[in-house]
Amino acid sequence: MKKWIWMLAAVLFLTGCIPGGDPGSFGKIGESGFGEYVVPPTFAPRTVVLVGLGDSLTQGVGDERKREGYVGRLAVRMEEWKGVKNVEVRNLAKRGRRSDQLEEQLSDPRVREAVAEADILTLTIGGNDLMKVIKKDLFNLDAKAFEGKLEPFMDRLSTSLFQVRRANPDAVLIIMGLYNPLTVVTDEESDFDRILSEWNSVLEDAAVADGRACFVPVDDLFVSNRDLVYHTDFFHPNSKGYSRMTDRIMESLSRCGLNRLSGGELEF
Repeated sequence: MKKWIWMLAAVLFLTGCIPGGDPGSFGKIGESGFGEYVVPPTFAPRTVVLVGLGDSLTQGVGDERKREGYVGRLAVRMEEWKGVKNVEVRNLAKRGRRSDQLEEQLSDPRVREAVAEADILTLTIGGNDLMKVIKKDLFNLDAKAFEGKLEPFMDRLSTSLFQVRRANPDAVLIIMGLYNPLTVVTDEESDFDRILSEWNSVLEDAAVADGRACFVPVDDLFVSNRDLVYHTDFFHPNSKGYSRMTDRIMESLSRCGLNRLSGGELEF
């Protein structure tokens, strides 16, 4: 039974995320170090640059309303903030991108230039690293197939975040969590839930260690499809799913102290 569930889930992954394009350990989770921000009297509304990095979830694949997924919706929400004149979106994410490809992408001077100009950066990464394992062991898939995969992912993530911060030490960085599309098939707990939790912990630790990043958990938003949050591929979010992700981003930015601060302004 379990093997059947794994194989069916693998088919969902394969049909939902077709590849394209193209050190170290993190600190412990603790309280945010962001303090109160006082708006200077000379502050004037300005253009905000929002740069998207990562895979298909940041690219907005599955959004039938063609509103650029959570990135496009976030830009619209940000334009309502005081102090923001308008938001310029530069989405560098691509369907199928893995952590090794993100690391390679960030070695491109043109990409680093775009990152350097960002006020806010968003990142989704890791889902396709897991997908690669599933494709390799499609007909003999179990928890052992994922052993030894997390530490290399941590190293590549650490290197990528180092490259991001070398280009831009000040931008707000939004790191999105991963979710489990297996719940579309079954609500039975599996080893994959534990694996996903471990990978999400790595992403959250990375955000805390960064000092100016915010981790956004989304795993609870995509449990089964009772609320119709999945695209027809049963892997990517649909417009409703992306709207929920955007709401969660707003909540998380508030929790991290990075959206509406003193005077209702956005801190940069």
